Amino acid sequence: MSNTFEEKTIATTQIFNGKIVQLQVDDVTLPDGNTSKREIIKHPGAVAIIAMTDNDELLMVEQYRKPLNKSIIEIPAGKLEPGEEPAVTAIRELEEETGYTTEKIDYVTSFYTTPGFSNELLYLYFTKELILLDEKKQLDEDEFVVVHTISLSEAERLLQTQAIHDVKTAYALLYVKEQINKRG
Repeated sequence: MSNTFEEKTIATTQIFNGKIVQLQVDDVTLPDGNTSKREIIKHPGAVAIIAMTDNDELLMVEQYRKPLNKSIIEIPAGKLEPGEEPAVTAIRELEEETGYTTEKIDYVTSFYTTPGFSNELLYLYFTKELILLDEKKQLDEDEFVVVHTISLSEAERLLQTQAIHDVKTAYALLYVKEQINKRG
């Protein structure tokens, strides 16, 4: 990849420093010499896990997303804690959100969720070796979820109706469909 269109930062103004994100405005010099402003959200990164049962059903969670003002159905996910390895975060989120754990996860990929304004990098993992916990872990104090076990065909229908409406879960469904097709 070339840096032909690199934008040089002239100045950075911190606007907000929150519990999860920081917002800054950068003054930049554009490749043609002009200047512009870039609003940037800094994020610690996140992890999501595709968790499949022995029956090829997906463990998913439904939760209210205030920025959307609606509930959506998603794969389990959460933000990285400082110094925490993404694989550890994946298992922690699986346990907290679904009541299951696993001893084997596979790294799938990572991607930037919204590179136009955020540096959030999301790590995606997969497991098909679920173990029901004797006692469900505690959710974050401000987190409320309902666990669903959903077939791939039902998940695809929910994607069409926008009950599933986020990119990490849509990507996960493509991944699962590809894995099932490879098996024949």
